[in-house]
Amino acid sequence: MSDDNQIQSSMTNLPGDAAKGKAPGHNPPMNAKEEWLDFLRTAFIAILLALLVRTFAFEPFNIPSGSMKPTLEIGDYLFVYKPSYGYSRYSFPLGAVPFEGRMASGNRTPQRGDVVVFKLPTNTSVDYIKRVIGLPGEKVQVVNGILHINGEAVKRTFVGMKRDQETGAPRAMMEYVEELPGGLKHSIYEEDDNRELDNTPVFTVPEGHYFLMGDNRDNSQDSRVQELVGFVPLDNMVGKASFLFFSTNGKARVYEFWKWPVSIRYDRLFRSIGPERTGDE
Repeated sequence: MSDDNQIQSSMTNLPGDAAKGKAPGHNPPMNAKEEWLDFLRTAFIAILLALLVRTFAFEPFNIPSGSMKPTLEIGDYLFVYKPSYGYSRYSFPLGAVPFEGRMASGNRTPQRGDVVVFKLPTNTSVDYIKRVIGLPGEKVQVVNGILHINGEAVKRTFVGMKRDQETGAPRAMMEYVEELPGGLKHSIYEEDDNRELDNTPVFTVPEGHYFLMGDNRDNSQDSRVQELVGFVPLDNMVGKASFLFFSTNGKARVYEFWKWPVSIRYDRLFRSIGPERTGDE
């Protein structure tokens, strides 16, 4: 009698089908409705995870113009690191979480030389990408193509002539290495030193704002164009451009994988975007 009781107790502790005398691990096939619901559940979880990563960690962007040449080329795809300066309302899709200021910033702010994605102050539905040049309270001016910060000319070194023919007619570009205060170096393009934005008034950067410029100095609408970009508020910063994860010469879109072998710029893959720092700093 005691043996029968022991066997019955064991059967009631078996899970699911085994307790009913069915083979353990055997599940009946799902019908069409159950399969569809399972697919929807999986898709919802995948979309939710993607939105969380995009909102709180890395957001992908692609480069549609040449305003940041030679640092960024048309057809580059990059990740922006969202926690770089904390989160503002513009960290969220469509600015859907309305709040002022930034949260979880840890007092981190944009640094000179950072390449950042930001919401255009005159139209926050548009994303721009430029380099941080002037910090709050500083004075910025361009004189005969030479950048000046707080009255001091920024050193630039001529590298050579480049031929840019990615869009329109071929154009000759002068490439320089510009050395920002703090020993930060990056490359810039100039067509010449007498274009419209090569001589500017002195701009005094307001508190809580930044002065941003494109590396392609004669082909960039940036903080020098006050009526379009002007000084960029900290709250408009989406994040710091981190690294390139894909780059195409324009002969294939990112999803046209069958064209990748002849269109990928392999030398640009996983390239860091930040400025170089001189060894003596």
